[in-house]
Amino acid sequence: MPSIARPLRSVLYIPGSKPRALDKARGLPADAIIFDLEDAVIPEEKVAARATLAEALATGGYGNRMKIIRINGLDTEWGADDAKAAAKMGADAILLPKVDNPADLDALATFTGNIPLWAMMESPLGMLNAAAIAAHPKLQGMVMGTNDLAKELQTRPRADRLPMMTGLGLCVLAGKAYGIALIDGVYNAFKDDEGHRVECDQGRDMGFDGKTVIHPAQLDVANEAFSPSEAEVELARRQIAAFEECEATGQGVAVVDGKIVENLHVATARETLAKLDAINALSSE
Repeated sequence: MPSIARPLRSVLYIPGSKPRALDKARGLPADAIIFDLEDAVIPEEKVAARATLAEALATGGYGNRMKIIRINGLDTEWGADDAKAAAKMGADAILLPKVDNPADLDALATFTGNIPLWAMMESPLGMLNAAAIAAHPKLQGMVMGTNDLAKELQTRPRADRLPMMTGLGLCVLAGKAYGIALIDGVYNAFKDDEGHRVECDQGRDMGFDGKTVIHPAQLDVANEAFSPSEAEVELARRQIAAFEECEATGQGVAVVDGKIVENLHVATARETLAKLDAINALSSE
């Protein structure tokens, strides 16, 4: 399946109930924003948060950042009304928490129509059903809910996230099979840049498109980790040049740094340069 063209390196959670936070987000270097009506909003403010968020989105000013609204679960007293309200706010997608199977997305679509859907993947059942969920015709992205998943798995914290690898891996396989966006879970210690960088690099190496962040201080690390490095860009350009030269002359096999360059390497190289172009276009706005 084709890779995701739109940069989604950093996906920032913003409480839908906080006007100051909603305003500040307009100037932050996040590729996408999750406007949260769920965990970031206390029960007493959930109803009012809908109007606060609707006003902020109507005012605009978020540029080309992807705008995603996370509603409360449809099994809560707020979920259905959240979905109805979110469907009128002009967001790019609506994110449903704790998706266990495709039927959960079907239920949401009865309120949201043709608006693209995203799914929080944060339960063992959801991970086991990742392929069926990813195949849903309205689904365009998956977000890993690693805190909830760790709780459900009854794991102990580990820097390598080994207890979660099976579930995360199933989601990566499903997302790649169906060509949807894949966003890694949050790193809770928002003042620990080095630990965050290690986890971002792990997520990037696994195949995630970006990482959810809970604090603006985490944006730069995520953006850097999920951007092509200078070395990757330089290698991509050399691979493409060597391959095209061999094609033009009809002689030999393309070799760069002692390694054969085949069609698949050139395809990856071109994806790398396309991603860089998309990032530069987003940053210039």
